[in-house]
Amino acid sequence: MTVPHPDGLGVPDAADLVVPARRPPLRHGQAPVVAVVALGGGIGAAARYGASLLWPTPTGGFPWTTFWVNIVGCAVIGVFMVVITDVWAAHRLVRPFFGTGVLGGFTTFSTYAVEIERLVGAGRPGTGLAYLAATLLSALASVWLAVAVARRILAVRQR
Repeated sequence: MTVPHPDGLGVPDAADLVVPARRPPLRHGQAPVVAVVALGGGIGAAARYGASLLWPTPTGGFPWTTFWVNIVGCAVIGVFMVVITDVWAAHRLVRPFFGTGVLGGFTTFSTYAVEIERLVGAGRPGTGLAYLAATLLSALASVWLAVAVARRILAVRQR
């Protein structure tokens, strides 16, 4: 932004002269975060894969395993967020490791999208649409309910 000047030329505003702060090298800033997200993501993805081996979805069947993995994962995210915001001053790498990494790798909204596409492609658009809506609504309800229950339990424990 420039300030009008009597000779018609603009004079730089003080905000234009601000020099951005130097970023620390990656190894000092984001590298530990990236590392714990990657480690947690591997753990979460392995757990999700394990669930798919324990409870495989038959071809063309309703993807119950992915549905429940996402619902359970969202509930755990809700409880986790209450714990680290209301109860425990967690280390700066806990949220990226567990929240983004483990739970991000465990929940699988990309597989959810692929399964909707498969259901529609197999001539089951009604089931695909029901799966789309049920997962979305159930995941949101799961987070909300988990947060509410966790906060209620904390309130009772603080009395």
